[in-house]
This record gives sequence, C-alpha cells and structure tokens, in this order.
Amino acid sequence: EFVRAIAEEADRRGTKTKVCAGIVSFADLRLPNADAVLEGQIQAAGGRFRGIRQIAAYDPAIIGASSYVPPPGLMDDPNFRRGLKRLPAHDLTFEAWIYHPQIKTLTAVARDCPEVKIVLNHFGGPLGVGPYKREDVFPGWRADVRELARCPNVYVKLGGLAMIVNAFDFHLQPLPPSSGELATAWRPYVETCIEAFGANRCMFENN
Repeated sequence: EFVRAIAEEADRRGTKTKVCAGIVSFADLRLPNADAVLEGQIQAAGGRFRGIRQIAAYDPAIIGASSYVPPPGLMDDPNFRRGLKRLPAHDLTFEAWIYHPQIKTLTAVARDCPEVKIVLNHFGGPLGVGPYKREDVFPGWRADVRELARCPNVYVKLGGLAMIVNAFDFHLQPLPPSSGELATAWRPYVETCIEAFGANRCMFENN
C-alpha cells in the first residue's frame, strides 16, 4: 500500500518516469492459504502487482549473505511447489534468488512448473567466497545456465554481481571501479546469459 501510494502520487504529478509501475513482493508460498495472501497483495497494489520473490538462496558454507536466510531445500518442498503452481492463476511471476549450486534444482522446478514464468535474479548467484573460487565456478555455472535457458518459461536479470559473495572485491580498491573495469569483469556473465537466453528473455537490473 505504501509503494502504491508513491506510484499514485507520481502519476498525479505527471512524472515522465513510471514510478513503481510493477511491484514484486514476498509471500510464503508454502502457506495453505497462499491464494488469499496473493489476492490481498494484488488488491493492495492497485493493479501494479507483478510477482513474488521468496528467497531460496542457501548454501551451508555461506553465512549471513542475505537479509533473509531461507531453509535448506526450499524449492524441493512439496508445499512450496504447490504454492508456486498457483501463481499463473493470478498472472504472477516468480523471482528466483538462488546461489549457483542451486541452478540445477531451479531447472527441475522450471520443468515441473512450465506454466510458471520464472525470473532468475542476479545471474543465478555465482559465488566466489568461502570454498568457492570464481574462476573455478565459472565453467559449471555457464553449463548450468545454458541448461536452464532451455526452459522457455525462464527469464534472467543481468545485474547484482557487485555483492560481496561474488568476490569481485571492488570495495577493497582505493578508488571505485570505472564503467570499463566493470564491463570487463562482468562481460563473460552478461554474454553467457544473452547467448543462452536470447535478448528477448534478458533484462538489466539495478541492485
């Protein structure tokens, strides 16, 4: 309701930018009354509600890397799958924030729920901290992304690689990185996704 009020105020002021034109929120899809929760959020958003993001990013070696730490095996929970399959009835998408070891599981989810539009967040969370080394992770990440892209109901957001878990370590440099340095560092991930998904299933994100 708060975000809707901001959007409506922007509309009243006649701003050229469409502020909060689409709202993605959280709902626990495991709940037996998930439909009622979704319907309440749709009503509260006043025609702007677009989807659900229930964070699934979990790795036993990565501690405190997210504002919310989900239980292990969330995407394999039958109750979660049941709730996920209710999203198309409300014309809602599912935003998937996961770590790269979970991409195979998301691929299984996408195949089990072909009617659900899924948006892979943050390139699928390629990790580079703890036991993970970015250069070692990349080949497997690329192969898993290519397999996931074979599911026509999956889209991908290009962004979010500045998080500490991705281990590019820009925050340790004396000066912020230039746009050229960022482009060079992130190019392999961006190009992999565009080549795998096609430009029509990719979108840029600001994280």
